[in-house]
Amino acid sequence: MRLLYLITRAEPGGAQVHVLELLRGFRGRAELHLGVGEDRHGFLIEEARALGIGVHILKQLLHPIRPHRDLLGLWEVAALLKRLSPHLVHAHSSKAGFLGRLAARALGVKSVYTAHGWAFTEGVPEGRRRLALAMERLAGRLGDRVIAVSRYDRDLALRHRVVSPQKLRVVWNGVPETPLRARPEAHPPRLVMVARFAPPKDHALLLRALAGLRELPWTLDLVGEGPLLPQAQALARALGLAERVRFLGARRDVAEVLAQAQVFVLATHWEGLPLSVLEAMRAGLPVVATDVGGVGEAVVEGNTGFLVGRGDEVGLRRKLSLLLENPSLRASMGEAGRRRYEEAFTLERMLLETWRVYEDVLVRGGSPVA
Repeated sequence: MRLLYLITRAEPGGAQVHVLELLRGFRGRAELHLGVGEDRHGFLIEEARALGIGVHILKQLLHPIRPHRDLLGLWEVAALLKRLSPHLVHAHSSKAGFLGRLAARALGVKSVYTAHGWAFTEGVPEGRRRLALAMERLAGRLGDRVIAVSRYDRDLALRHRVVSPQKLRVVWNGVPETPLRARPEAHPPRLVMVARFAPPKDHALLLRALAGLRELPWTLDLVGEGPLLPQAQALARALGLAERVRFLGARRDVAEVLAQAQVFVLATHWEGLPLSVLEAMRAGLPVVATDVGGVGEAVVEGNTGFLVGRGDEVGLRRKLSLLLENPSLRASMGEAGRRRYEEAFTLERMLLETWRVYEDVLVRGGSPVA
């Protein structure tokens, strides 16, 4: 079977890591190709080439909506489909998902789209939500299956009539196992947040919450890059936290960073099902996270960690204080999170369920799956 994966950007991010794990997992089961836009030397491109995957740069597949360039992008995607003749296209990210499904439908190619959190979810600016909803309703009629990474996103899609129930599947994200484990009970506690400095995330909320906990011993590691990094650095200085906060940049050793921490935090405006939370649970860390998207399907309130409302600075400060002052609570929640990972969020389960979606699409269409 010949599979083509499409994604708009190659930069480090949850969707890109997800695609990379699919490439690694299915490399021996199918002929794999990757179509990616914007960046000739991004993280995903480098990793795919190292695996021996055929990488195809789509120069017109851009992140912002630009009608003229998007028409060229559609033509470019269609040309790639004609050249490769894949049995199935699996698209990721909104722009690649829209153009990929449109081109695949026009050429009679089966397609699957994974929504890594809908762009019309709560917390997204209203103008963007309306445009995203219109595009997803059209694209939902064109593709063969849509994978939602959380039940929250499944229900949101059905409520807004983006895709029919018959075409929609839920496949929770999964992350690969690692032998590295954290020691949540260790003192003094180190907090860590792994996230791009971009609009969906709320680093400012975390910094303001911690500014009210100066009397407690803690340090914070922030892993990631992005356009809002300078603003976060300036805020840390303005709050007098510069000596307690480390900005580590993009890291390829996230598992090692997590193993050195005692508490994981994710402050955010909107999400699908963030890999960083699953990686923290895998490491045995308690998690404090904003209750948006599918986060509550991974983090069990009061058991594996705590959930707080979007923008709730007081609530976030209170939950962090509980964990910072209670090593035994950190340890018990970390153990529960590790068990939750083993039960529901392994990479093996995600690969198995994703391959079943492929089989469902291709068997019904009469194409080979072996």
